[in-house]
Amino acid sequence: MANAAQPLLSALLAAALFGAATPLSKPLLSELSPPQLAGLLYLGAAMGVLPAVLWGTDARDTWQVPRKSVLRLAGAIAFGGVLGPVFLLLGLRLASATLVSLWLNMEVVATAVLGHLLFHDRLGLAGWLGAVGTLAAGVFLSAAEGDAGFAAALLVTLACLCWGFDNHLTALIDGMSPARATLWKGSIAGVVNLLIGANVQPFSASLRTAGLALLLGAFSYGASIVLYMTAAQRLGATRAHLLFATAPLAGVALAVGLLGESLSTGHLAAAVILGVSLLLVFRSQHTHRHAHQALTHMHAHRHHDDHHDDHHAGEIVTVAHSHWHDHEPVVHPHLHWPDLHHRHLHSPEA
Repeated sequence: MANAAQPLLSALLAAALFGAATPLSKPLLSELSPPQLAGLLYLGAAMGVLPAVLWGTDARDTWQVPRKSVLRLAGAIAFGGVLGPVFLLLGLRLASATLVSLWLNMEVVATAVLGHLLFHDRLGLAGWLGAVGTLAAGVFLSAAEGDAGFAAALLVTLACLCWGFDNHLTALIDGMSPARATLWKGSIAGVVNLLIGANVQPFSASLRTAGLALLLGAFSYGASIVLYMTAAQRLGATRAHLLFATAPLAGVALAVGLLGESLSTGHLAAAVILGVSLLLVFRSQHTHRHAHQALTHMHAHRHHDDHHDDHHAGEIVTVAHSHWHDHEPVVHPHLHWPDLHHRHLHSPEA
């Protein structure tokens, strides 16, 4: 039970941290353009995970990353680090933080549709009911808030589509720890967006505003990305992100409490719908007899989860950790999600 709860809690905490970014970013846009703020947020994310990479367990990692993981990381950086946050912040300039937080539910739909069409990430009936319920909660919330600008809705939808691709690519990255992947993503995306921002308009923000943006990025993007990657590698992108769908609730709460935006009874009703939907998602495991090929890779894992029983100097490590390890060929049945070990791809090399 503890092994199942850990990725669930990681996804929920990642959602709360990310959800806080929308209302907390709104005031910063008065001094920073969207590309500039996106760049600082992702540089902050890189700074937030740097200690773990330099002095934590990541410091012992090798740099032998599979070519496919490098390509997946490059795609995640382009979609999730460069394009997604700029589209979101452009939309945030045009609409309230409450409405933008609500529209972020579209990311769940994008992730589920892309998973079904492109990434062989299957959901059972309960899972699809949960996905539909999540979308219904978002629609209900948006209806309760009234109409908003078409341009802002389109920009946030584009951001959600970018993050849908990012979610699936991130869930397939192995050969590096979540912290190291976040360091690469934050550093490259941050520099690229700052260069774009410098060409759009001069950088005129105060040191205080820039520092707040870096601090916000360290928590709402850095810590959030690491927690999400850890959960997605265990649960699969679609299920991890359906939990991540609670992010708009955190955003709405802060928009109301911190920015003084309005809260209706529709928000509370939608929160109940969302909670029921997430419970349905976690009923959508399945079991069948399946074969695993011999495999050597690295990712965050715990022992005694049907696939990891490696020992460290004769001791069993009970906490989540990351290192290179070997999997022997095995054929067995058990309840599972489409994680790194159960992607249901047609080819073992895919």
